[in-house]
Amino acid sequence: MNNKRELTLRFLAEPGDVNFGGKVHGGAVMKWIDLAAYACASGWSSSYCVTAYVGGIQFQAPLFIGNLVEVEARVIYTGKTSMHLAIDVIGCDPKQCHRVTTSSCIIVMVAVGEDGKPVEVPHWEPITAKDKRLEDMAKKLMEMRKHMQDELKGAAEA
Repeated sequence: MNNKRELTLRFLAEPGDVNFGGKVHGGAVMKWIDLAAYACASGWSSSYCVTAYVGGIQFQAPLFIGNLVEVEARVIYTGKTSMHLAIDVIGCDPKQCHRVTTSSCIIVMVAVGEDGKPVEVPHWEPITAKDKRLEDMAKKLMEMRKHMQDELKGAAEA
């Protein structure tokens, strides 16, 4: 993986990560997603980054104590000060290593300077067909978020 555009965190799910049902709870997964997004976005932008949006988290399969967890983050779109990242959480029993995507989402990070104000980020240009599809998806999601915000604002004013 490109060390600036993509990053993978790897670790074992621990007993403190599980819920009362014996599976890793969603809050732990969301924390891991945020950590991977921060590390990836900071590497890309060379700046401190903050989370601006997390959308469409899909919990597709459970994780268990002792699972090897991989949280893959990759930049899929850059704006002036923001970066959209695709995140996939993959789990497997380390004895078998049958990898299963357990969660995925899109997260938007904003680069900020020491004064706490947004700073410009390097532009990312998609090259492969897959990269172009991911960038298109990020743009469509931006449009959907704007539409949702407009709808919510209209409903609140009514």
